[in-house]
Amino acid sequence: MDIDELLKRYPYPDRTPWLRANMIATLDGAIQYKGDTGAIGYPGDHALMAGLRSLADVVVMGAGTVREYDAWPDDAPPLAVVSRSLDLDFDGGVFEGGRTIVVTCGSAPADRLERARERADVLLAGETFADIGPALDELAARGLGRMLCEGGPRLLAQVAAAGWLHELCLTLSPMVIAGDAFRVLNGPDLDEPLRLRLLHAVPDGDYLFTRYAVE
Repeated sequence: MDIDELLKRYPYPDRTPWLRANMIATLDGAIQYKGDTGAIGYPGDHALMAGLRSLADVVVMGAGTVREYDAWPDDAPPLAVVSRSLDLDFDGGVFEGGRTIVVTCGSAPADRLERARERADVLLAGETFADIGPALDELAARGLGRMLCEGGPRLLAQVAAAGWLHELCLTLSPMVIAGDAFRVLNGPDLDEPLRLRLLHAVPDGDYLFTRYAVE
């Protein structure tokens, strides 16, 4: 798979702000096998993930997903981490360079909030929980209109519920694993189903790169 050619199929629209989610799932809907997301992926999917980051102004992730990273690539856009508890390794490589944004709420633990402010750009959104809708509004106001969300599934469900899921790039992994792993979105039912249209479905061996967007 020529990743440069593939990325030509993923332009952001002129309409911004625009939030694109990128996820991988097995054929039976799981996003990980025995707790490991990497177990269902492959190098082509990893290359697409890096390519999609290169097109974005900011990458948005939940704290659980960020804990899987020891560092954040220098050539990637800034990372926005969403966390109410701030149970994050502020001494880790993800927070080197001062580019990381932490999205949290007014009731976050005071000591952790102070530490976050020492290591990151803190954005308060909401009082009792990190309210993703206003947080994304603020990121857009800062000029970060081309957004990429890489999950986790709880955060992505909140993004959808807030009306911010404009596009879903879903890689289908040719695996069936059963079990009780999370789906791509994991949260309460939406008030109304979000209807997306298929923009493309590109096979790479037995994997399939799909791209859906709102009308």
